[in-house]
Amino acid sequence: MPAEFEQYARPGEITPEITASKLLDTPIQVPSRLLMGPGPANAHPRVLAAQTLPLLGHMHPPFFTIMNEIQDGLKYLFQTSSKYVLLISGTGHAGMEAAIANMLEPGETIVVGNNGIWGARVTDLAARYGGNVVSLDTEAGGTLSLKDIQAALEQHKPTVLFLCQGESSTGAHQSLAGVAEACQVHGTVLVVDTVCSLGAVPFYGDAWGVDCMYSGSQKVISAPPGAAPFMLSERGLKKLLNRKTKVASYNFDLNLIGDYWGWFDKRSYHATGMISMWYGMREALAIISAEDRLVSVNTIKVPEGVNWAAVVKNAMDKYNVEIAGGLGPTAGKVWRVGIMGYNAKLENVELVIAAFKDGLKQQEFLQ
Repeated sequence: MPAEFEQYARPGEITPEITASKLLDTPIQVPSRLLMGPGPANAHPRVLAAQTLPLLGHMHPPFFTIMNEIQDGLKYLFQTSSKYVLLISGTGHAGMEAAIANMLEPGETIVVGNNGIWGARVTDLAARYGGNVVSLDTEAGGTLSLKDIQAALEQHKPTVLFLCQGESSTGAHQSLAGVAEACQVHGTVLVVDTVCSLGAVPFYGDAWGVDCMYSGSQKVISAPPGAAPFMLSERGLKKLLNRKTKVASYNFDLNLIGDYWGWFDKRSYHATGMISMWYGMREALAIISAEDRLVSVNTIKVPEGVNWAAVVKNAMDKYNVEIAGGLGPTAGKVWRVGIMGYNAKLENVELVIAAFKDGLKQQEFLQ
């Protein structure tokens, strides 16, 4: 025990010294990887550089200016004029939980479009918050038609409808055309997951009448994991303000988070803003505002007789390239290749193709 700490020991107390791991004696070592899976994607160098800037206090006016700039970038990315945009502290899962915690009250019905792992996660999460969950299931790789959605709304008259625009476990792209209009007939709030799709395929928050949406920082936006872009429409805000019960999560209560982000024309402390992360998001939003949209997650069927995992391992070991396998209902059935943000370059696609060809040749699937 260091001598300077002995004064804190009780008389006769045994205070064995626990030494630091020898692993910490050297600087951190991080291998370079080309992340061509469904996320995280490689962050833009400008984003990483922004995160090295000096810290500000989370209630300092210069930091509020950066938060305002982030909100401007989010409005462009979401294609909305709504004032009610912000970043949730956490990954896309944090955005998911914030959406359910705020839009759904105990005993209310939610219809969940469930065509992959993210619908399944929302089904679980909504039940934990006391919701009456109706799972609207489709086969892996399938999507819901507007007719399917209208029928479910008519039958169940839910308070909330959840859809995932880009189901990264299967590669399915859910159309949102006409959905908001169908929801409004029944007074239903439309919640949309755009974690892997935002910035890759069109999203028009206002024109499509989306009431609540969330996304993630680490995919097409090309920032590190840790921020969940979030939006409420006026209808979404009304649902929040008219709740009969208090939001069960203090950490994700949008009444409190929104107050910190200036939603209600003032700023009150809720929790310490993720200062360096917000710097990076400010730069990422500036960059993506000047780029075209791309298809983000490509699913490739694993041929019969091919060991998909061996192809993935060879790509990493020989080419230093990450390729992901399937997830949830597609596990072992597909590969998933992400073409996102900063990684969306022809030379990266060519490298992935080369890695695939080599891996398939090793298994004599290609000559």
